[in-house]
Amino acid sequence: MQSYTIGQAARLLGVSADTARRWADAGRVATHRDEGGRRLIDGRDLAAFSVEIAQSGSGEEEHPYTSARNAFPGIVTAVKLGDVAAQVEIQAGPHRLVSLLTREAVEELGLEVGMQATARVKSTNVHIDRA
Repeated sequence: MQSYTIGQAARLLGVSADTARRWADAGRVATHRDEGGRRLIDGRDLAAFSVEIAQSGSGEEEHPYTSARNAFPGIVTAVKLGDVAAQVEIQAGPHRLVSLLTREAVEELGLEVGMQATARVKSTNVHIDRA
């Protein structure tokens, strides 16, 4: 399972590293340390927390989370596989994006909850790039 540093988590949540650090210090999201002593957040824990703060609207820094060329870097919060089609949800800061794509594409990308990914939006289509 992929883990994220406080800085990476902050970027994915759309807040400052100080805010993410305060949330970790307060026990709002669990952390552990790697061999080098860096604090890390498990991808599944970060995915659940990103959904929680988006639903509660408790982000301390309110600003639009946009980027050039309609790319929304975030964390995969749900993957639902059907026989042929699949649904992938990404939480990108305060934005929840849902993409319908083939099961084959999800399997080729190796997408799973807690993984970093980028949703690219063009018109009514959402494309997923694995980070």
